[in-house]
Amino acid sequence: MVKLQTALWLAAAALVLVAPPPGAEGRRGRARGRTKSRTQIGLPITGQYRDAETDKYYNNNDGAKILDWSHFDYEYTLGHKIVFLCRAKGNPRPTITWFKDGTELYSHNYLHVHEWRIGKDQVKSKLEIDPATQMDAGVYECSADNMYSVDRRSFKTDFSIAFD
Repeated sequence: MVKLQTALWLAAAALVLVAPPPGAEGRRGRARGRTKSRTQIGLPITGQYRDAETDKYYNNNDGAKILDWSHFDYEYTLGHKIVFLCRAKGNPRPTITWFKDGTELYSHNYLHVHEWRIGKDQVKSKLEIDPATQMDAGVYECSADNMYSVDRRSFKTDFSIAFD
């Protein structure tokens, strides 16, 4: 009796291991995961919204919008200056905040933030790091925001060593 139960149990286990799950007929290779949403891959959200108020919120012409920004992938030389630029527009005029690896940056001895107001609705900001060290490698972000929206751009940096 014990041998019969063991044999039945082994046959059932083998069937579970061999049988494909329901609906998997004809599928080969690795299963595809969920696709990323438009916001996860950095594309703007556009389209129709449930109501006019939601559409007005997401498509507000007065919201902060970054117009010009530095190149995404920046390789700097140790001991030289790193410069990032960011220009934004909005009504009211947006404020620009700089981040490195998710932490807000403030001016100090070797990191300077300069800002210029342009017209009634634009602002330009420049982040300078001089002299650049290995610790300055990372992901920098320019964030422009006003009461209607936030717009962000990221810059990846890494260093190179100059051999003279």
